[in-house]
Amino acid sequence: MSKEINRLHPVSAIITSVKALKSMILPIVIIIISNGFNFSLNFRSEHFFETILLFGVWGVASLLALVGGIIKWRTFVYWFEDGELRVTYGLFVKKKRYIPFERIQSLNYNEGVFHRIFGLVKVQVETAGSKGGKPEVELTAIRKAAADVIELEMRHAKNEAVQQQVQAQVEEEAVATPMIYHMSMRDLLVLATTSGGIGVVLSGLAAVASQFSDIIPYETVFHELADFVKIGAFLVALTVMVVLIVAWIVSVVITLINYYDYTVRIEEEKLIITKGLLEKKRITLPLNRIQAIRIVENPLRQLTGFATVVVESAGGNGENGNDKKITLFPLIKKLDCMQTLEQLFPDMNWHPTLIRSPKRARPFFYRIDFFWLVPIIGASCYFFYPYGLLSLLLIPLTILLGIWQHKTAGYQIDGKQLAMQYRVFSRITLIMEKKRIQSIESTQSYFQKRKNVMSVKATVMSGATGTTGSVSSLEQKDAEKILTWYEH
Repeated sequence: MSKEINRLHPVSAIITSVKALKSMILPIVIIIISNGFNFSLNFRSEHFFETILLFGVWGVASLLALVGGIIKWRTFVYWFEDGELRVTYGLFVKKKRYIPFERIQSLNYNEGVFHRIFGLVKVQVETAGSKGGKPEVELTAIRKAAADVIELEMRHAKNEAVQQQVQAQVEEEAVATPMIYHMSMRDLLVLATTSGGIGVVLSGLAAVASQFSDIIPYETVFHELADFVKIGAFLVALTVMVVLIVAWIVSVVITLINYYDYTVRIEEEKLIITKGLLEKKRITLPLNRIQAIRIVENPLRQLTGFATVVVESAGGNGENGNDKKITLFPLIKKLDCMQTLEQLFPDMNWHPTLIRSPKRARPFFYRIDFFWLVPIIGASCYFFYPYGLLSLLLIPLTILLGIWQHKTAGYQIDGKQLAMQYRVFSRITLIMEKKRIQSIESTQSYFQKRKNVMSVKATVMSGATGTTGSVSSLEQKDAEKILTWYEH
């Protein structure tokens, strides 16, 4: 076990500083926009003091961020000793953290723009005790060879034989590690088209436009549009089509950046996920930490036979850094999905025969919605007559959605496995083992009791609050059967 002192790469000072500055960009932009871009360096201007104050604060903050990044780089050291990864950092208050290698669950790699330029990698060390979505230790920027050394030292401490030198070992594993999923360019296009990315882009453009209300002459634009509409409906439809195409292209670009070269490999009972164009990420997920698996099908993907597979993991970093939900397959054919999951988890039933909610429970899926629909429809009809009468269409649409939800709701108990299926808009199939379930609870309102139906919720460990699957208005005997099954 090497006791050599290792330091972060000098680029880590820049990365830390840039990260601190990124958090200050949004407040500065909000201040600039809210001030109407009224800034001036002319000392006679009434905005001169505001300009000096704003950019003075920005300059001081930038300097402090740079100094903080340099201090972290100079004081952060790590080494290996007595089967542990040891880290010390801090200038005035020295902090030490010793992590036994056998406690390390995974090493996640991220490669941002600066990392890829200099051939570096950010390493996040995760243990079962990692809290709040934060890694136990984060090495901001080190050489890839140094990251490989950490992984080999960890394996050596876990009594795994080290046969070759660092680089030869890594290359051999990269070739030998079987790939179970790779996202093609066609899949990226389908993912961007069938996701909510286009809506997000359009809403983002609308939000940005709303911030420039003092600059954009909306009244003039409105009159121009009114004249434009008079020209013909064809040109209006063409304009809408162009906007949608642009939004789709932006959505595709965002999807390409996030999911480029998305690959899933399996290695020694661990799933290795790599992805990213500008920032390359590697996520390590031990199979024994998977608590449940969600198969998500939005209406468009359900129609075309595609699905998204999300795993709920206990501990470690999720994709957003705050939760433990990791997208395993962003887009996959439903048939291929089942075959792959059968290979990964052969002991589980991936073709459940579900017991559905009874027909008499159908009104419970849309009855409650009328309580908030009635005042909305009433207000719309009164204040926006006659166009407000269109809000009456919400009633049949809500009933149809409730019927759709009722047809989806179901469950199956198969040995020590529970499968639940439900939907709001997307159909979700949640499959979990009995030993992974943290709690199961049932609820029954007065009206449900009269119809002998009951709702059931099951929660597994994932994130700060866990992940809950719920099936509404099952037969009361079926709900009681689930509760009895869960009792030890």
